[in-house]
Amino acid sequence: MIYATGQDWLASPRKRVLFFGMSGLGKTHLSNMLRASGDWFHYSIDYRIGTRYMGELIADNFKREAMKVPFLRELLLSDSVYIGSNITFDNLSPLSTYLGKPGSETRGGLPFDEYLKRQREHEKAEIASLLDTPHFITRATEIYRLPHFVCDSGGSICEVVDPENPADPVLSTLEKHLLMVWIKGTDAHTEELVRRFDRAPKPMYYQAEFLDGAWRAYRIEKGLREDQVDPDDFIRWTYARALAHRQPRYAAMARRGVTITADEVGNVRNPADLDRLIAKAIDRQKNTKEA
Repeated sequence: MIYATGQDWLASPRKRVLFFGMSGLGKTHLSNMLRASGDWFHYSIDYRIGTRYMGELIADNFKREAMKVPFLRELLLSDSVYIGSNITFDNLSPLSTYLGKPGSETRGGLPFDEYLKRQREHEKAEIASLLDTPHFITRATEIYRLPHFVCDSGGSICEVVDPENPADPVLSTLEKHLLMVWIKGTDAHTEELVRRFDRAPKPMYYQAEFLDGAWRAYRIEKGLREDQVDPDDFIRWTYARALAHRQPRYAAMARRGVTITADEVGNVRNPADLDRLIAKAIDRQKNTKEA
């Protein structure tokens, strides 16, 4: 780790941290809090994906739908209207909408082959965005004169790396430049995330092997052809399994950094609280390794 002790972290004039873990446990909340303090540069992986690497794909998808409407088609062909994505750190709906859900097209789904193509596009974009992190660390200091840096990773980071490979190029790059911090949830947190997702299912990125297995298992269990699948039902069915699939991958990643719990994050009120929590986690990890 780039900080050997908790005191090293507290005394550092250049704090660099990456939060990872399940979506909904506080990564973006903490990142926004740090940015609002005025001393931190906030680098959002999902925002980078949706603007730099998939922005054109997202906008073209909007235009493709607009071209189906005669009134909008004429305006687009005459360059009378502009259609673009208004993606923000807190509103990633354009990216989620583009990823879509597999299943019956009459129910708003995508053919599975098209869905897989978009998943592969996201995988490449996420890897590229993660590898851009050192560049943004440099930008944060040289352009914006901000001493501290936080990388707000997406929940799918564990799907695009090999956590068990010490030479994984993405993780090796990240741990060289930042302190990796896993926000770990409990079974109760997982149950709440599943309930929340069940109320409003959203598209996600899944590791290819896991997704292929889930797609086949779901259709066998339900006795459905691909064009009969209810897209929302499939992703609800898949979500809890995806969280279970990700937990050991997050845990393996955490061996390269430190772990804090979602309950501990819930007690953080300001950057000073977070500094003390991370320092405590560094010392806790150090003591565990020495034991």
